[in-house]
Amino acid sequence: MSDRLAIGVLGTGIMGAAMARNLARAGHSVTAWNRTRAKAEPLAADGVRIVGAAAEAVEGADVVLTMLHDGAAVLDAMGRAASGLRPGALWMQSTTVGLEDVTALAELAAAHGLVFFDCPVLGTRAPAEAGKLTVLAAGPAEHWAELVPVWDAVGALTVRTGDDGASGAATRLKLVANSWVLAATNAAGEALALSHALGVDPQQFLDLIAGGPLDMGYLHAKSALILGDGLSPASFAVTTAAKDARLIAETGARHGVRLDVAAASAERFERAAAQGHGDQDMAAAYYASFAPGTEPKHS
Repeated sequence: MSDRLAIGVLGTGIMGAAMARNLARAGHSVTAWNRTRAKAEPLAADGVRIVGAAAEAVEGADVVLTMLHDGAAVLDAMGRAASGLRPGALWMQSTTVGLEDVTALAELAAAHGLVFFDCPVLGTRAPAEAGKLTVLAAGPAEHWAELVPVWDAVGALTVRTGDDGASGAATRLKLVANSWVLAATNAAGEALALSHALGVDPQQFLDLIAGGPLDMGYLHAKSALILGDGLSPASFAVTTAAKDARLIAETGARHGVRLDVAAASAERFERAAAQGHGDQDMAAAYYASFAPGTEPKHS
């Protein structure tokens, strides 16, 4: 297999579109499918071929990349793509899914003769667009080198978590990392909400902890989005965060661990979505602290 690959991308949301664009810019032959075709069409300007059928997107592909909403969406898309799948193709499954989903997807890969790689990524819109994602990868060692050109095009770092994609080793690490990210997002929102309720200038709070052990760049980044009315376009949408938080809480329960913060995070994200913030950045969970119609205005 040469370094110039034929790649079929299924799913062109925030992450999938950025990954497809960077793969095309790296010189790969990229064909993309999205359930709503109009969302994929802008990629044509970057040399990505847009098709209306999932099977057409993967036909003859060396690599199939899935970046969709959840495990059910991946199963649906791969079912649509089944007639175009080529035995021996590498499947880079990058959707954040549950461990049970990984098992089902690995079985689907085996049924179609695909080489399965469990490959979720860490990062949001900006690093995705810059090709600076962190790729978490689990898959057979003998095929590792074949996917390096793909990982180099979309990411700045690849973390190898194991030689068996079906083990879900990469997904396990991704769920742990996301549990921290989502908790930090909601903690930032609650601190700002409390500052508003108590009449404290949020900048006074940020200055108070600046440079100390309680400070973190992520807090400042999410606070700036909230206070500067920068929640759209989303770097990582509230609806997706809600799905991930619920998935993390349920995964913990299945493994005998009660994750109260993850469960509460899921409720906050879901409440924010119900208030009309679902398509905004996940920092918009801030508004879940307020009754509908009483949300503060920031500019």
